[in-house]
Amino acid sequence: MKFRIQYLKTFYFLLLSLFSIQLGVAQKRNFEQELRTLAEKHEAVGLTVLVVKNGKPIYEKAIGYKDLENKTALSTKDLFRIASISKSFSATAIMQLVEQGKISLDDDFSDLIGFKVRNPKFPDTKITLEMVLSHRSSINDSNGYFSLDVLDPSKNEKWEKSYNNYEPGNGYAYCNLNFNMVGAVLERLTNVRFDSYIKQQILNPLKLDAGYCIDSLDNRRFVKLYELEDGSFKEQPSAYNPRSEEIKNYVMGESTPIFSPTGGMKISTKDLARYMMMHMNYGRVGKVKILEESSARRMQKGLTDKEKYGLALLENTNLIAGEHMVGHTGSAYGLYSNMFFEPEKKFGFIVITNGCRPTYVADGDTLNFSKEVINLLYRNFIKK
Repeated sequence: MKFRIQYLKTFYFLLLSLFSIQLGVAQKRNFEQELRTLAEKHEAVGLTVLVVKNGKPIYEKAIGYKDLENKTALSTKDLFRIASISKSFSATAIMQLVEQGKISLDDDFSDLIGFKVRNPKFPDTKITLEMVLSHRSSINDSNGYFSLDVLDPSKNEKWEKSYNNYEPGNGYAYCNLNFNMVGAVLERLTNVRFDSYIKQQILNPLKLDAGYCIDSLDNRRFVKLYELEDGSFKEQPSAYNPRSEEIKNYVMGESTPIFSPTGGMKISTKDLARYMMMHMNYGRVGKVKILEESSARRMQKGLTDKEKYGLALLENTNLIAGEHMVGHTGSAYGLYSNMFFEPEKKFGFIVITNGCRPTYVADGDTLNFSKEVINLLYRNFIKK
């Protein structure tokens, strides 16, 4: 009798386990169909996603194409040029120098960059390093941002055009020139070329196979990027232009925009997730420490009431209803990238597409496709 009861218990346990497995498979199949439906709705060329929960990656998926013409399947190990998420790498490196006492966020940016940086309408207001890192410098991109000369009064007679009409520190304007200059400051302070310095201080310690220098990476891993033009997707090969010739005449602290500190990081979805986890854990992953907790928290703290932009990371309460997220987006050459995490609850998402038909949420800044994918991931992996 006891044997029979034990047999029945074992049988029911196995039956329940089998049912749970089948249910889990069915739920995953349904979720991935929803994901594909979203990709089709927004005409995505390719899409990669990765979910972190309880501080660990729990799900990753790539759908669509790395190369549309050859129908090459996309992978989470392929390299994207992630655009403006790149800015946070420079800010991270700056905060390391702040911790070492080599600079201060209150330093006059003129002293750091090597030429006068002053808004001509407010000549007595110092523009600080923190203002530049948080887009509160009053500097703009109207003269371009691929050369630092556009802001240098001794080299550009129209330099005043590069400043907005508000006092530095009392307004916000997203500006790519800010971070190409920050990259130059890193070189001036360390005497190490920008791409090499980021690799030494951040990428290598985190074991990330990534970088800013096109020529040092395996170009077979690059994900082709596609812009929608006249109703069809056109490849944007300039996203991965080689820099070997320009590097031959490189001048430290001046030629830095060659590597595009403002948007030129090439990294995989998997490796970007590890970098995100470092920030989510306030500066460390496992035994590897990149930043002190206080520095990481300062980067994540929004400094403007409306935009909530910190030091190359921003606070976002509109992405997922009821959740306070921190992170950054990127968009260039048809790519749209997202890195957002909840540092207290230890979950986060990487969502990247190499081309889609873009439409935007009412705020005008948030891509509908990205928001819908992130909320789908949240409902299926975090909220349940």
